[in-house]
Amino acid sequence: MTYLVIVAFVAILGSLAAALVFMMRGGGAQDDDAGTHRKNPMAKALAFRVGFSILLFVVVLLSYWMGWIQPTGLPLRG
Repeated sequence: MTYLVIVAFVAILGSLAAALVFMMRGGGAQDDDAGTHRKNPMAKALAFRVGFSILLFVVVLLSYWMGWIQPTGLPLRG
């Protein structure tokens, strides 16, 4: 489970870095040679990041409910 979370964070950060690169290059939607309108690659990278973040949250929540992971925080005082 630890490796899954690490891979997910790397994918999220990679997508964020890709969006930054697209933004620095001008990031807006562009027309190609045929005159058709391409979708904004920066928006696509940010949408992937948001979707992957939600998926990671759901997987962690499901893993907690299934008992695959346990909280390791500070113990509560009674």
